[in-house]
Amino acid sequence: MIDRFDVIVVGGGHAGAEAAWAAANTGASVALVTLDPSKMGAMPCNPSIGGLAKGQIVREIDALGGLMGLAADATGIMFKMLNTSRGPAVRGPRCQCDKHAYAEVIQSMLYRRDEITVIAGSVESILHTEARVRGVTVRISNGSDDMRTLEAPAVVLTTGTFMRGLMHCGEERTAGGRHGEAASNTMSETLRDLGFVLSRLKTGTPPRLRRSTIDWESLDQQLGDAAPQPFSDLTLEGLNSAATQFPMIEQVECRITSTNAEIHDLIRDNLHLAPMYNGQIDSAGPRYCPSIEDKVVRFEDRHSHHVFLEPESHRDESVYCNGISTSLPAAVQAEIVRRLPGCERAEILRPGYAVEYDMVPPHQIDATCMTKRIAGLFLAGQINGTSGYEEAAGQGVLAGLNASRLARGESPVLLGRDEAFIGVMMDDLVTKTPVEPYRMFTSRAEHRLSLRADNAADRLTPLGRELGLIDDARWDVWTRRHKEMNEINGLIDSTKIEGERLSALVKRPGFSPEDLVESIGGQYRAASLFTALTERQYEGYLVRQRAEVRRHAEMEHRRIPVGLDFSRVVGLRTEAREALTRFQPHTFGQASRLEGVTPSDLSLILLESRRS
Repeated sequence: MIDRFDVIVVGGGHAGAEAAWAAANTGASVALVTLDPSKMGAMPCNPSIGGLAKGQIVREIDALGGLMGLAADATGIMFKMLNTSRGPAVRGPRCQCDKHAYAEVIQSMLYRRDEITVIAGSVESILHTEARVRGVTVRISNGSDDMRTLEAPAVVLTTGTFMRGLMHCGEERTAGGRHGEAASNTMSETLRDLGFVLSRLKTGTPPRLRRSTIDWESLDQQLGDAAPQPFSDLTLEGLNSAATQFPMIEQVECRITSTNAEIHDLIRDNLHLAPMYNGQIDSAGPRYCPSIEDKVVRFEDRHSHHVFLEPESHRDESVYCNGISTSLPAAVQAEIVRRLPGCERAEILRPGYAVEYDMVPPHQIDATCMTKRIAGLFLAGQINGTSGYEEAAGQGVLAGLNASRLARGESPVLLGRDEAFIGVMMDDLVTKTPVEPYRMFTSRAEHRLSLRADNAADRLTPLGRELGLIDDARWDVWTRRHKEMNEINGLIDSTKIEGERLSALVKRPGFSPEDLVESIGGQYRAASLFTALTERQYEGYLVRQRAEVRRHAEMEHRRIPVGLDFSRVVGLRTEAREALTRFQPHTFGQASRLEGVTPSDLSLILLESRRS
């Protein structure tokens, strides 16, 4: 049986869901192949969305018509804006979600799209002809050996941690991509057969506790914001029209406890049982979300580490222990938990574990998410060496969009480092091979003053509309915001307060959105007022930043001729030649960020490209 689609997406996690949704938004017919459709949108680690830099990515996904912001708003049980004591450029919206409700919302949204056909099965092979993808074969998940051939000019792989996934809890090893789900053992060999180089990475998760067995009231509270801000502009519009109550479901409180010297000694005494330290795992784990074993070893002068106890759902008692990710044996984990203040009688519902998995080092893709070796084959999410729901979802949007455009014979879309955090992430991935799971930070974005969470729609929704990602309802929301922003800016420029121009007053330290409302009056949305004021207060910096972007734009986007043989560039240093040959940058901007490539090397490449 052969079925034809415009785009095939493999995997129903956060990258796969966004890829399928983005392709469908542009009118493509999509086959979404996943081992277990009931797990689409699952949150196997912390059921949180957003955070520092990650919140900006979620806002960008929403600005491009994606799912994540809407699902987070509908299921968030604790919302908090991080870094509020600092400037708007480094603030990050975050929410704790009800993990069961979140997955249900994602599944509901996917199933209601006529353009998306969900198929339960595992991909056994990738079909291709002359280095161009043409489809996949699928083993249907119905207990039989039924095979199905799906044909499409574009295939998006979003395999997460499932490629040869192996879970570790002490000496116990179980094949699987995450708890209770089988690994995918054929895709790795398929990719190797296609000529791809694979690497191995590791991530982990902490134990879950039963809330009723924690001395909850004895611990310090961690509260959400009194007036939380939603991620999605569609939710925000509902709020402003009084059509939507927000938050949409009952909110929760988290609690905080901490490790102590006794726990650290216990961990040191059992390092020989930790897979990361006894040679059982030799792949790299995430530097910025280390296991408790790593924390104790790397920060030996620290006698305590915070542990945040975060409820995972209204439907069960599961509490996520944020801060003690571990793969120590279950019995040792139980001892660690019992020595946490407030957790002396706590019951572990599920021990923590580490998972090793195969990934494709991303020097083998370009910044559109398409592989360089096989045209029409796209990779998104943890298969590219990233970590985090948000990073995966951002890649999914870009991969789904470009897969659909390829199917229609249209040129691919790149997001620049000056346009989006998603663009920064993609550029980092294709110019620097991650040796550990990549995580986005505001410090990675040199243009973070203009890549704020509050202005994501201003930056990206017009582009999304042009590309076919934005429907009329969302475009109407953006149009109203745009009109309102123009009105606010006009009033700032024309108003005087006691003889002094408001345009000067707004730049003074301490001038707040409330002061702006008092100065100009009117019924304006808080989000519009905040962005207008922030733009004015950052104006001098933003003018210089935009000038810098313009100065670098010509070389940043100047294309390197396809197929340029760097080995023939006279005078090119060996280190530069090796880096350029490995990464095959598409632009001089990408080439300039490769380790080992100097300005003089770029001059030689420019001369050679003019001869080509």
